Formats: sequence, C-alpha cells, structure tokens
Amino acid sequence: MTSAPAELRRPTRRPAPRDERSDRRAAAHTVVVLLASLLAGVLVYGTPYYRLPGAERVRDPLHAWLRPSGYVGQTAGIVALLIFAFLWLYPLRKRARWLAFTGTIAQWLDVHVSAALLLPLLVTIHAGWRFGGVIGLGFWAMMVVWLSGVVGRYLYARIPRGRGGLELSREEITVERRRLLEQIATDTGVPLELVERTLEVAPRPRALGPLAALRRMVADDLARRRAARRLRALTTTAHRGRAVGSRAVARAVALARREMALTQQVRMLDATQDLFRYWHVAHRPVAIAALVAVLVHVAVVVAVGATWLK
Repeated sequence: MTSAPAELRRPTRRPAPRDERSDRRAAAHTVVVLLASLLAGVLVYGTPYYRLPGAERVRDPLHAWLRPSGYVGQTAGIVALLIFAFLWLYPLRKRARWLAFTGTIAQWLDVHVSAALLLPLLVTIHAGWRFGGVIGLGFWAMMVVWLSGVVGRYLYARIPRGRGGLELSREEITVERRRLLEQIATDTGVPLELVERTLEVAPRPRALGPLAALRRMVADDLARRRAARRLRALTTTAHRGRAVGSRAVARAVALARREMALTQQVRMLDATQDLFRYWHVAHRPVAIAALVAVLVHVAVVVAVGATWLK
C-alpha cells in the first residue's frame, strides 16, 4: 500500500484566531483620524482667508471655495447635514429590534460616536468661523450636544456590557471577574491570592452626588493604571522558577485592566446609571434644538437660492 505524500501527512497549522471586532474598530478609527486630519488641514490652509474681515473676503482668491456657499464650504455643510441626520438613526436602532441585522447596538454606538467627532470641523468649515444668526444657534447647540455626547460615551463605557452591547448582570460580572483572575494567574505563574491583592480596588463608596460620582470614576481610571503598572512589575520577575515572557506580561496586564474595570464598574453601577439618566434628560432637548436650528437654516438657504446646487 502506497503511503501518502509527506506534505499530506503533515498536520495543517491553523493561524491564530483574530479579534475581527477589534480589527474593524481600529480600521474605523484610522479612517476617522484621516478624515479629521484632512478637515483640520483645510482649516489651517484657509487661515489667512478666515482672518480677513467680511468685506475683504470677497476679493480673496479662496472666497469662491471657502465661503459658506462655496465649493468646499457648502460641501462641508452638506456632509455635516447628512451626518447629523444619520446620528438620529442610532436612537431608532436602540428601539427597533427588527434592525438587529444591521449590527449590534455597541457597533452602532461606535459608528455614531466616530461620525459625530467630525461634525465640529465640518460645521466650522461651512460657517467660515462666523457663527451669527440661526447657524450660530445651531452650531453652539450642536457643540453642547457634541460635548455631552463625549460624556455620555464615557458613562456608557462604565456600564458592564457583553460583546453584543447588552448590560451584564451582577452574577455574570462575578463569573467573568473570576475567570480573568484565574487566567492571569495561569499565564504568569503568580499565585491567585497575590494577583487578587495586587489588583484590589477601593471599597464601595457611600451614596455620591453627580459631580462626586464623576470624580470617583476618574480616580478609578487613574488607580487602574497604577495597579496595572504594579502587576507588570510583579510579572516581569520569575515565580516558582518560571520566567514570564513579554507577550504573557502584556496579555496579563490587558486581562487585569478588564478585571479591574469590571470591579470598579459594578461598585459604581448605581451611581453610573443615575448619571446616565440625568444625561439623557439634558442631552435630548439640546439635540432637538440643534436639529430644529439646522433644518431652519437649510430651509432658508434653499429658499433664497444661496447654493451652487442648481
């Protein structure tokens, strides 16, 4: 009987699995950074034009391009309008389960935040650094929405969630924390009790007001960094005659950050949820005001024909 060729008998080595979600997120962040850099470049290049008084701008060669109804200025305004309209699809996705095929809520939030980050630059280019009248009202309302959105994204990240974006129960958090601690101990050879002591966080605080809760969250973030540095220093030494490689150390530190984040988040869960409710009360009315101001501005521009789209 003829034996199989050596290349057929040799076991196939499969590549290590990749975190596709992390890869997509990194690619999306790269695109956002490139677009933001391009828009910032337009603002820097047009600085001499933007610094001119209104009466002198009309004689500048860049006026046809950078004025609000110019080729670049109005294109930026149209893109900003499309992004602003797109941002209102996120609340619809949260309420409509039949849209689950378009992606998880967490994925939608990533796109929502990434798109919103470009709005201030686009609106500034469109307005030419002049924020009077209705466009000024819309711009400042949009900036308030943008700043509150940054705070809201921070609060959202402080609520423990699974990969699909759904909140984890306290029991699920306990199981996940234990798994992470055991994995760190296995990867590094550091005793489990020592890992727990190294990553131990402050006890659960008493009832906190909104500002005190925010200060506590920022303090937790800083404490998490310090604890991660302690673990890194601990795992770079040999335990029980076992040297820990750099990749194992990096993995252990990443797992430790996740474990500490879960611990701090569940400790502050009630305060975070209260803050999130306050945030919704403040965020929505301003967002609606910004939407109304933008729609009025667009209607006026179209009515008077101040556009190159003819």
